[in-house]
Amino acid sequence: MKNPLKKISFLFVAFLITCNSNAQVNSDYDKNTDFTKYKTVSFGGWEKESDKILNDFDKKRITDALTNEFNSRGINLVESNGDATITLYLVIQTKSNITAYTNFNGGLGYTGRWGYGRGFYGGMGSATTSLSENDYRVGTLVIDMYDTAEKKLIWQGDMTTDVQEKSQKREKTIPKNIGKLMKKFPIAPLKK
Repeated sequence: MKNPLKKISFLFVAFLITCNSNAQVNSDYDKNTDFTKYKTVSFGGWEKESDKILNDFDKKRITDALTNEFNSRGINLVESNGDATITLYLVIQTKSNITAYTNFNGGLGYTGRWGYGRGFYGGMGSATTSLSENDYRVGTLVIDMYDTAEKKLIWQGDMTTDVQEKSQKREKTIPKNIGKLMKKFPIAPLKK
C-alpha cells in the first residue's frame, strides 16, 4: 500500500466494520408500519462516498451480518424488488482525546541545627503537568430501510464505534455489533 490515500481508505473501512463491542446503537421507525408484511428485502447499495471508504471484505462482513439478522426474523434477501430496500451509509470522523497527568512532589525534610530548630520542616513542593493528545477515528454506520413500493423510510438504525485497524478484530466485532443494532429492529428473531 504505497498510496497514502489507499491506506487512509483502508483504515476508514477497518474502522467502520471493526465496530468494537462498545458500539453505541440507535434506531427509529414508523410506528404505523406493520413490519410483519415484509418477507423479502433487497440491498440498494452503499451511498457513493461510503462505497469508496470501505474495502470489499468489510462490505461483505456487513452485508453478511445483516443478511443473517434479517433471515433470523423471517425476512429473506433477494437480488431486486424486495418488499423493502436497505441502503447503507458510512461517516468517519477524526477525534482527539486529551489527557493531563500531574505529578506532585511535596517538600519535606529534616533539619539538624545547634540549639533550637531541630525537627522536620515543610519545604517548597513542585508539580508538573504533562498533556497527552491522541487522535482516533470514529465511524458511524447508518442503515435505512425503505418500503420499496411506497419509497418511504420505515426504519433507520445507526451504530457508532471506534475504528479497528486489525481485520481479525473486525471479523469478530462487525457481526456482534450488527446484532446489537438489530436488537432494536421492530421484529425480534424467530424462535427456533
